[in-house]
Amino acid sequence: MPTTVPSALSGADIVWVLVSAGLVLLMTPALALFYGGLVRAKNMLNTMMMSFVALGVSLVTWVTVGYSLAFGTGSAWIGDFSMAFLDGVDLEARGTVPHLLFMAYQGTFFVITAALISGAVVERIRFGPYVAFIALWGLFVYAPVCHWVWGGGWIASLGALDFAGGAVVHVNAAAAAWVLARTLGPRTDYGRLALLPHHVPFVVLGAGLLWFGWFGFNGGSALAADRLAVLAFVNTLLAPSATILVWMLLDTVRTGRVTAVGAATAAVVGLVAITPAAGLVSPVSALAIGAIAAAPSHFALVWRARTRLDDSLDVFAAHGVGGIVGALLVGVFADPAWNGSYDGLLHGNPSQLAVQALSIAAVFLYSATVSALIVFALRRITSIRVSPRQEAQGLDVALHGEEAYSDGEGAVLVLESSNPAPAVRAAA
Repeated sequence: MPTTVPSALSGADIVWVLVSAGLVLLMTPALALFYGGLVRAKNMLNTMMMSFVALGVSLVTWVTVGYSLAFGTGSAWIGDFSMAFLDGVDLEARGTVPHLLFMAYQGTFFVITAALISGAVVERIRFGPYVAFIALWGLFVYAPVCHWVWGGGWIASLGALDFAGGAVVHVNAAAAAWVLARTLGPRTDYGRLALLPHHVPFVVLGAGLLWFGWFGFNGGSALAADRLAVLAFVNTLLAPSATILVWMLLDTVRTGRVTAVGAATAAVVGLVAITPAAGLVSPVSALAIGAIAAAPSHFALVWRARTRLDDSLDVFAAHGVGGIVGALLVGVFADPAWNGSYDGLLHGNPSQLAVQALSIAAVFLYSATVSALIVFALRRITSIRVSPRQEAQGLDVALHGEEAYSDGEGAVLVLESSNPAPAVRAAA
């Protein structure tokens, strides 16, 4: 093995991006815990699997053609197939890190973005069609949008700012989640029974692990162990703290109680909001962004619960609204004294806010439209919603033949007349 690093590469940068890629990868099982705790016990494993499966299907999709479509030269609208199956993606430098490492780091973003969508449709979507959806969505939605913003496409040419994925990740996923939730319709018990989280400690643990992973998500997006990475890291620390405080105040005024689920949700909202701005604004502005983001997401969540839109785990309120607010506020708070180049409304560039708004609208409309077309095509082929009987039984047993929790008395056979193959529930 060589003992020196080629001059175009930086050993420090390589280490930081390697660590950051691992941190972002951790976010997917963290999301599985966060989402899994929020659903009923009978759907725990299915919900976790909807996040975890992205580690398989999305990474394979990314390596085969997704990366090339996102970062290939192509046109202003889409990349090309020049790097399909990692052709030409090797250990030579892309910036100060190997091209292969850049590809892997970007792949972890691809995974977590697809996994986010599942929160809107848990407890009622068939597993196979869901897997097919995120694979197709990754190719026809995520890859083009990524190219527009980070691959030198038309949104990048407008000067839109998205440091770590406000539009590419959060607005993009939220639009797809909104379409899927509307298409599937509400759960059978929605509006009739209280659909309460079954394991709040998992929710809090998942949120904490998401926050930990987010340091790689935002800090690693500097793609170097430099001052921007430090700024993004600190802003990722500060913004959610302000969101939590404002959220708790809103809960206290509205209900007289502060809940653990509310605080965990607030942390995620703050992380979402600072993502597009992490390396572009001052630490004080990060606190402001976190504080401002709390109210729109909080009231979007309250409003949604009063409608027939069963966005089960409030993907749109947390990631959609939080991502929109954060992406817009980049156009307000971007500070060249901290990022070295880019300025926003408060620093003499009001046009940046208009560019941010245009990029958000374009990403949301494109993602929603193509997501609807993918769902339409899948519904022409197969049913995408589980049967009422499966929904009542719980998707852990109905779709996976497992249960998250057992009585500790050994394996139990669950025999279903509709499924001649017995499902084994493992002992604790």
